[in-house]
Amino acid sequence: MPKRHVRAACTALAAAGLLIAGAPATSATSAASATADSAAPAARALRTAEAQPELLAALQRDLGLTAAQARTRLANEAGAGATAGRLRLDLGAGFAGAWVDGPDSATLTVATTRPADTAAIRAAGARPRLVAHSLAGLDAVRAVLDRAATAATPVRYTDPRSNAVVVEETVPGAGRALVEATGTDPARVRVVPAAQAPRPLYDLRGGDAYYMNGSGRCSVGFPVTKGTTHGFATAGHCGRTGTTTSGFNRVAQGTFQGSVFPGSDMAWVAANAQWTATPYVKGAGGANVQVTGSVLQPVGSSVCRSGSTTGWHCGTVQQHNTSVTYPEGTISGVTRTTVCAEPGDSGGSYISGTQAQGVTSGGSGNCSSGGTTFFQPLNPILQTYGLTLKTTGGGGDPDPEPEPEPGGTWKAGAVYQAGDTVTHGGASYRCIQGHQAQTGWEPPNVPALWQRL
Repeated sequence: MPKRHVRAACTALAAAGLLIAGAPATSATSAASATADSAAPAARALRTAEAQPELLAALQRDLGLTAAQARTRLANEAGAGATAGRLRLDLGAGFAGAWVDGPDSATLTVATTRPADTAAIRAAGARPRLVAHSLAGLDAVRAVLDRAATAATPVRYTDPRSNAVVVEETVPGAGRALVEATGTDPARVRVVPAAQAPRPLYDLRGGDAYYMNGSGRCSVGFPVTKGTTHGFATAGHCGRTGTTTSGFNRVAQGTFQGSVFPGSDMAWVAANAQWTATPYVKGAGGANVQVTGSVLQPVGSSVCRSGSTTGWHCGTVQQHNTSVTYPEGTISGVTRTTVCAEPGDSGGSYISGTQAQGVTSGGSGNCSSGGTTFFQPLNPILQTYGLTLKTTGGGGDPDPEPEPEPGGTWKAGAVYQAGDTVTHGGASYRCIQGHQAQTGWEPPNVPALWQRL
């Protein structure tokens, strides 16, 4: 298939303090200033200045921002992610979550269970909030609830803002019954009503994007490579291993090589030689929105979604590490957002600035009245299947015989999680934000991603 047609239709595979009682009144101003100062290096590393007009226009439309606020917000979110990553590792067991606030995400809040940590949080340019429960402790509570949850309590997530595990119930009393049945401390749980249960967002009505076995429709997530094979990451519920796909034009496209659902919601499709992976996501009006990496952004960050049913919509990240119970079973480790979606959008791309975030899993509501959606983070998909994200910075698999790294264990193409350690050039480094490494992102070059030990 000619490359010009690939790009025209979703670019082929590319359619794819925190306040403490009695805290000094000057803390907000000083924190905002420090956050702005720390944002610049991270923004350069994540190339937020290269965000394209279509993405900025969607942020203005969906989040009510000015053009200047949209650009500033992306830069601030890059800096906040780096700062929050360092503090999470430095605070250890006391860390209780982090999030950004304000139209331009100028305020980073970091929660802790220990009063002694607040000085370090302020020194890093963030606002401290003292809370009762650590993030790890609340995640453990959520894991207990997950094992006993039913369709009547379809969503559970740790909410750092309220310092509680939130349980959404579709049947009155179901949340309370879940808490009692598991012997969970009710002080750590907040039950809220859910108007609708989330559902996977595939569709059997036809349309563009890609089709599974010639019938059901989903959306391409992110183009990837594996050796010389091109393909794309997408949602696991869209197809099982061996499921064949055809493209937006019904031309034979590829085959699912791996798929997990439920548990997670991840899959990848290997394409045939007619299809070429490109480093783009389909933006408003079919324009190409470039992908330069896969650094997961913090709670409160802006995020946009591309899908074959509803196109291009934006919102904010609400919680990471959410658990959702669909009729088919429970998935864990997904991210909850305010972005809308509808059937057929499943598998499609979530992107923050130029950083790939994940693929659409499911949600509730619609794009007329608004909704909630969940995405499967991309980095675990890349790691599980040994894939390399296609990026405008190079983004292909390393050469068959790459130049040896200067005396280190860091490797381009590897997926690193926060807390992982590597060596490079005789020094040791600790990862502060999860990402897939690429040439140019060597640890000494990107302090937004690596902390020298």
